[in-house]
Parts: sequence; structure tokens; C-alpha cells
Amino acid sequence: MDGTDALTISVLGDLANIERGAWDALANPPDQPYDPFLSWDFLRSLEESGCAAPPKGWQPAHLMARDASGAAVGVMPLYAKDHSYGEYVFDHAWADALQRAGGRYYPKLQCAVPFTPAPGRRILSRDAAVQSALAQGAIGLAQRAGASSVHATFADEDLVRRLAPLGYQTRVGLQYHWFNGGYATFADFLADLSSQKRKNIRRERQRAHEGLRIRRLRGSEITARDWDFFFRCYMDTGSRKWGSPYLNRAFFELLGQRMADACVLFVAEEIDGQPVASALNLIGGDALYGRYWGRIADVPFLHFELCYYQAIELAIELKLPRVEAGAQGEHKLARGYVPVQTFSAHWIAHEGLRTAVRHYLRQETPAVVEEAEILADHTPFKKAD
Repeated sequence: MDGTDALTISVLGDLANIERGAWDALANPPDQPYDPFLSWDFLRSLEESGCAAPPKGWQPAHLMARDASGAAVGVMPLYAKDHSYGEYVFDHAWADALQRAGGRYYPKLQCAVPFTPAPGRRILSRDAAVQSALAQGAIGLAQRAGASSVHATFADEDLVRRLAPLGYQTRVGLQYHWFNGGYATFADFLADLSSQKRKNIRRERQRAHEGLRIRRLRGSEITARDWDFFFRCYMDTGSRKWGSPYLNRAFFELLGQRMADACVLFVAEEIDGQPVASALNLIGGDALYGRYWGRIADVPFLHFELCYYQAIELAIELKLPRVEAGAQGEHKLARGYVPVQTFSAHWIAHEGLRTAVRHYLRQETPAVVEEAEILADHTPFKKAD
């Protein structure tokens, strides 16, 4: 584009207000790796099921940019929120600080995929100028709506850098991803590890398989009964970790209807066919994304088997470059997952809080970078001579 003067930016209070093909053409253009979480099907399922909806504190306020001809040239998945749950980039301390100072942190605007700590594209346009216009549009919306801030979480590093001149502050986080070294088999991956780590993983896998068989289900192979059992597992894990799980059965029903080919369930069963644990993964264009897992019986090392080793095997078979297994978890390090920096961008209206956050990030960022460097020295891979 020659400029953004002719752009019109509008707010979509519901993803149903944009045609599926128009959204997906911007979210997943053919020259970009497919990101299942940015698809209309995934985001609309969150809204339609009531998971990312006003009663849950997620008010869709997606921004769309149109050029002079009326064609959609950019979109920004955006939500007005009255809490900080389901984001995985924690700003509760910022909210508390502003409240103690007599201000109000909520509502805020969140550019994100709800409940999904998977790094990826966030402002969806081929044109950097359009991306900047949408980011500025989000600031304008925040100012008109009385929102305290705008946050783009788990964004790609290039976008975060481009947003800095607009007043967005950069925050760095840490995850653990597995990278495919061109392996043909799981054994090839193990061959890259130190002898002791290879033995540990083989022992863990052997223990996890004792008395069990593991089925891999994809697409039409996943039945309603499989989804029911998975949801039972999800509710068990979510109730223990978060107290109130974010997703409901209706969401997974829609996911199974609309995105079955992208879904993979690993199900661990006893020999008589009784399921005891399940893990859900989504297949992207350049990654396998581990999302949720749960169990109804304690089996040693079964969590590692279903969530990490099965995912590695599938990524190798599909020739995917990496596996992303969700937020946090230093225990992933011993299983071949390495530390990776994540990025988010934060615009804050209140001058005092903005200054305080800037000082905080100046201390937090080098600490996170140093932690990643230290952890990288403790990966299970063979050390170079």
C-alpha cells in the first residue's frame, strides 16, 4: 500500500459478522504456515460456545481494516476484558498497582487467542503499515472506551519490534519447544541425546506402556465417546490446576465438527479397552501444538508419554519442524524440549503505571534472557567436543 489514509477501521463485536473466507484469507494466507488457532473456525467456536464471550469476561472487539475499495486488508483479534484469566502472560501485579494508586485497570483490551499460549501472528495483514494502523486503532478504541491498556500476547518478535515506536512496551517470556533435527525416527532423536538421558527416556516410556496401549486418533476416527472421555480428563486437570476450567463441552463439540482434521487425540487404554488418559494436539503448518491432557488413574510417566514423546513421534512422522507443548514446565527440558523466548507488547494509558512497568521490564527482561541461556546449557543433548 502507498499509505493508510484511505483505510477504514471498524470494530466487529462478533466473529460471525465477518465472512469465514475473508477472515481466513488474512489469518492464514497461502504463503504463511497454517496456524489453527487463528482460523475463523477456532476463534468462532470459542465465541459460539460461550467460552470467549461477555458473560465470561471476554467481549469480542475485533478490528478490521478496509481499503478505499472496501476490501478487507487486515484484522486484529481483540477482546475487551474485565479480568486477566486465560492469558498466560501475567499482569495481575500491574492491575493491583493501578488499583492501589486509585486507578482502574479493567476493562483492558487483549489481542490474543483466548486460553492459548501459542506464539504466532497477532495483527493479521501482509502490510506493515496496515498492522501499525490497526495497533493504533486499538489504542484509539481503548481511549474511547476508557480501557487502561492494550496487550498483544504471544506475538511474533518482528511485530513486537514494530509496535515499540507506537508506545507498546516489550515483555519477554519463556517456553519449551522441541525442534526436529531432520529425524527419520524417534530413535534418531534419542541418538542425539547423552547416554544417560537416552536411558531415562526409554525407561520412562517402558513404564508408561506397562499394561496399557496407546491409540492415536485423528479426524473422523475421533468419536463422540472419545471426545466425552477427553473432556472428562480435561475437566479433572482443569479443576485441579485452575479451579474453574475455561472451556466447555460445546467448544470441543464445535472443534470436532469444524477442525477434525487438525485434531489428534492420544488415548491410553487398559488392555480391556478402558481408557485412563487422553491428550489433545492440533496440527499446524510448521508445528504440532500440544494443548490439553488429563487422566482418571495415576500411571507413572504417562503424562510424559502422552504429552511429549507421542507428540515427538507424530511430528517426526509428519516432518513438522517443532512441537510446542504449552506454557511453562522445566520438566520438559529433560525430554528434549529447549528454552525459547516468547514476546508480548503492552500499551498502557496511565503515565505512572506505564513508567513503573517500564522500570519493571528493564529488570525482568535480562533475568528471563539469562534464565533461558542457563537452561540451554542443561539440555539433554550431547555436548560438542
